[in-house]
Amino acid sequence: MLQEKYVFRRCVWLLATVWCAATPIPGIAGRPATPEENAASIRAEVPAVTSTATGQLAANDLLPNTTDLLARADAAREPITGSTGPSQNVTVNLINRLVERGVLTKQDSQDLIRLAEEDAAVAHAQAATVQHDVAIAREAAQAAVQQTAPPMTDDQVRVTYIPESVKAQMRDEIKEEVLAKARAENWAAPNSVPDWVPRFRVAGDIRVRYEGVFFPGGNDNTGAFPIFNAINAGAPFDVAGTVFSPQNNVDQSRNRFRIRTRLGAEISMGEGFTVGLRIGSGQDNSPVTENQSLGLANNAQGGNFSKYQVWIDRAFLKYETGGQTNKNLAVTVGRMENPFWDPTSMIWSRDLGFDGVAIQAKYEVAKGITPFFNGGAFPVFNTDFNFATNNPSKFRSEDKYLYGAQLGTNLKISKDLSAKVAGQYYYFYNTQGKLSDPFTPLTAQDAGNTDDSRPSFAQNGNTYMALRNITPDATNGFGTTNQFQYFGLASSFHELAFSGQIDYNRFEPAQISLYGQWVKNLALDRPYANSIAVNNRGPNTAIGGVGAYSGGDTAWNIGIRVGKPAMEKFGDWNVGIDYRHVESDAVIDGFTDADFGAPLYGTNLKGYTLRGNLALSRNVWLGVWWMSADSIVGPPFKSDVLQVDINGKF
Repeated sequence: MLQEKYVFRRCVWLLATVWCAATPIPGIAGRPATPEENAASIRAEVPAVTSTATGQLAANDLLPNTTDLLARADAAREPITGSTGPSQNVTVNLINRLVERGVLTKQDSQDLIRLAEEDAAVAHAQAATVQHDVAIAREAAQAAVQQTAPPMTDDQVRVTYIPESVKAQMRDEIKEEVLAKARAENWAAPNSVPDWVPRFRVAGDIRVRYEGVFFPGGNDNTGAFPIFNAINAGAPFDVAGTVFSPQNNVDQSRNRFRIRTRLGAEISMGEGFTVGLRIGSGQDNSPVTENQSLGLANNAQGGNFSKYQVWIDRAFLKYETGGQTNKNLAVTVGRMENPFWDPTSMIWSRDLGFDGVAIQAKYEVAKGITPFFNGGAFPVFNTDFNFATNNPSKFRSEDKYLYGAQLGTNLKISKDLSAKVAGQYYYFYNTQGKLSDPFTPLTAQDAGNTDDSRPSFAQNGNTYMALRNITPDATNGFGTTNQFQYFGLASSFHELAFSGQIDYNRFEPAQISLYGQWVKNLALDRPYANSIAVNNRGPNTAIGGVGAYSGGDTAWNIGIRVGKPAMEKFGDWNVGIDYRHVESDAVIDGFTDADFGAPLYGTNLKGYTLRGNLALSRNVWLGVWWMSADSIVGPPFKSDVLQVDINGKF
């Protein structure tokens, strides 16, 4: 009896061995997955095909696994079509052999065959279920591919094979890009330079210019264009004398070569703070230009290859937070760039620097709409501590200030169209000249108590008044001699301005820009100016009286530019034209454009400017300017200016 039980157990063990050999066991290395395993795995991923919220194909979820699912769906069929599975014939033959040898009874063999047939039926049913599930998964995957794959456009090519040479080229290009970025950002060799070096951003530029100033003829050369700045910068002028005052050249054409060079650095102090320093050239301390005429001997410099002076051009401390193109706040103190946006040079010269404190802010309130604000307070003139130097008793201060505010917005109207508009108000405090207390100067060194109300720098065009109230007596021939005089501005300046620019980028890289500006001096008092003006008057009356004040308080400028806004690579270009009309007392002439209308510059001018630029490389470009100007009121004046520049920057 024990022997029979042993034989039966051995038989069952043998059958189990044969069954396991015919049926792969999940999880054993080297054996393929069963149909049930494949079906379960695919079912786990197929639900990602269908969105639980919409019941539609969630193609974005399925697409990354599409290729894998299709491959596994094909593999899942293999046990059904190519694998033997639980074989009924092998089992029956084996059982019959065991019965013949007396290992099993006939009843046992029938029971085993019946159980094997039931297992085979179950296996076939499971295989059918798996095949059905695989078919559903395959159809869902194919549908997702068709739904998510974008249609091919005419300029697209599907690449199914990349040659090894192309792969190698791609690897080299990527490697170069990574190395270039590593060198630029200093993370390839982080200890190769001192820590302070990356905090410095050094920049500079140089411009070499030929300039020709030509006078068409017909200008008044009888002494009608005094240089008030030369009078006010030196000893007072005796208006009763027999010598002409300093006069502008209005009839002899001139040619000159000029340079402008600047070198500066901005140093990051950390935590939003930056220090800026810049030095620049200049044949004098003019605030509106840094040009140095080559060979010009003045102010004890230049001529015969003498050296030229260098000036402190920028020196500021800035705090900045935000640091984004659409969100930023900056506060700057010291000598800085013009903090106001200005599309023209009608109010502020391009080279002008501002002394004082400025606040600049911008914030995007909606997509494509970014309002901005610029404002500040700036000392224009500070009275000498010992004024007047040769008087034991001193005169009161004549300090002058500019208070300015600008409010505007950047507008992104469409993909190709953008605009920028702003309104600004500039309030100049105490810049108007003042009539002095009555006194009698015995020499040119005697000071009047309002001498410091004269502008410390001026160009030409503004209306002037005599500052000294000289008492006629015997010492001055009762007003016929020793009339030592300074001159101040006849008007206050409270300037209201509106600026705008529209950029159209449909033809990139070329851009079409329209820009303009309008300004009015709200402080001009015409009756008062008529009573004190020494220039900008109309023709004398028939009975010999002086003509009436003929100046104005309004200015405007409009222009168009086509091409690249900035010269960035060889072949970049732009051309432009603008027209301006600047009446005598619309703006302070000492701060406006220092090229238009040479040699008078300043205000009381109208005319056009043609210009073009062509890049010779990334950092070098040529520029050509032609400016034609006429006076608006007063004696006739015309001038044409040609400028040919070669510029370099780094």
